[in-house]
Amino acid sequence: MQKKIKVYLDTSVISALFDEKNPERQDLTRKFFDQKHKFEIYVSEVVFAEIHNTKDINLKDKLKDIATSFNVLSIDEESRRLADEYVKNDVIPKDYSEDALHIAISTLNEIDYLLSWNFKHIVKVKTRRIVNMVNLSSGYPDLKIITPAELI
Repeated sequence: MQKKIKVYLDTSVISALFDEKNPERQDLTRKFFDQKHKFEIYVSEVVFAEIHNTKDINLKDKLKDIATSFNVLSIDEESRRLADEYVKNDVIPKDYSEDALHIAISTLNEIDYLLSWNFKHIVKVKTRRIVNMVNLSSGYPDLKIITPAELI
């Protein structure tokens, strides 16, 4: 039996299911979710913390329901240390350390693909390049950072 691809979803992917302001992204995210059975899907405690901060109670419940259906990865000291390295190397701004944690947790758990719609800090060439430079120098594997559209 072929091993399933390990995929980590940041909060932007789950919330895109309900983002009617961006119908194209919503549609692409739904197409990914239609194929989710093909993947071993993970989220982390960071996702739940971000969902907890959602002001719309109805939306918060929907996001939680989806997130709880996936494997949950913990935040540990090693992930915090690696996230700090990303911040020190100007991968992610200090004020957005949760984004660095998504990346660190994915790296440390040997996730094949981190999926995100966060083009400001996560899904961009500079981030991919420096994350993998930091990972290589720290003895960690490369991490592929992409959008859900690139995996379907």
